[in-house]
Amino acid sequence: MHVDLFDFDLPNERIALRPAVPRDAARMLMLAGDATRDLGVRDLPACLRAGDCLVFNDTRVIRAQLSGRRGAATIGATLHKREGLRAWRAFIKNAKRLHEGDLIDFGTGVTATASDRAEDGSWLLAFQGEEPVETLLARSGAMPLPPYIASKRASDARDDDDYQTMFALEPGAVAAPTAALHFTPDLLAALSARGIGHEMLTLHVGAGTFIPVKVEETRAHQMHAEWGRIDADTAARLNAVRSAGGRIIAVGTTSLRLLESATDDTGILHPFEGDTSIFITPGYNFRAVNGLMTNFHLPKSTLFMLVSALMGRERMLAAYAHAIVAGYRFYSYGDASLLIP
Repeated sequence: MHVDLFDFDLPNERIALRPAVPRDAARMLMLAGDATRDLGVRDLPACLRAGDCLVFNDTRVIRAQLSGRRGAATIGATLHKREGLRAWRAFIKNAKRLHEGDLIDFGTGVTATASDRAEDGSWLLAFQGEEPVETLLARSGAMPLPPYIASKRASDARDDDDYQTMFALEPGAVAAPTAALHFTPDLLAALSARGIGHEMLTLHVGAGTFIPVKVEETRAHQMHAEWGRIDADTAARLNAVRSAGGRIIAVGTTSLRLLESATDDTGILHPFEGDTSIFITPGYNFRAVNGLMTNFHLPKSTLFMLVSALMGRERMLAAYAHAIVAGYRFYSYGDASLLIP
């Protein structure tokens, strides 16, 4: 499909620079069948049925944004995928000043050697010393806000909490699974009281999620791989939910992509551990999920293509047009949508 089919105009003022306070005070646009409803996130329990199950991503965002020096040159690095105990693949700012074998000094005793420049322009950074890389990043790194926020303001202490979900456990993501940012203990308790369950998986979201689609046709776009895991017990419980007539509702496109990667053509979910680069566009046959809760996505992005695959392109373009007129807040810190085909 032509990428321009997924384009739409978004006014700058619709981009949220801070999340709703409290988190579950955000608005929620519900699309179910042919109906469109303007609701709030706190209405979610009434929108689902007893026996349904929400699936969250328990990845934790690391301080993956680094600024350092290579001699007199300033070098920016955004880590996006671990490739070894001390090695991370990174997108580099001012990459023309970097050469094979160069040592980058990120300050506070944090250094890394650059090697293996890939076709996508990323470099492999090997961090020096014996301290865990997460310790080095906590000392020298910054929270990697999405570019559409970072271009308007710097990250600050609030983002250390705002950009982590209440489920954040497994460190390794460089972007938050933002649909889950709306959840609070009170909301989770209200869901449980209505007989709506929840399960966890892990997908370490990479910075590739923000890379614009630069090709004209979707078939020519190459997704960046991300590492994920679904354990055997979780897979078994989710299969039991489906067998009992419950619906699987992915919270976030990251959860959806991993669930679909781990499900076979008969609809059976299997344990999974490894990389996935699944790219979901209209025409895809969904095998694992019955619905999706997600935020509002960028024009011509792979994530807008995904929601268009789930609900229909024209339906999603109309829904986004409605959301813009109705004042919904977009992107990572914005409002939510609940999509049930």
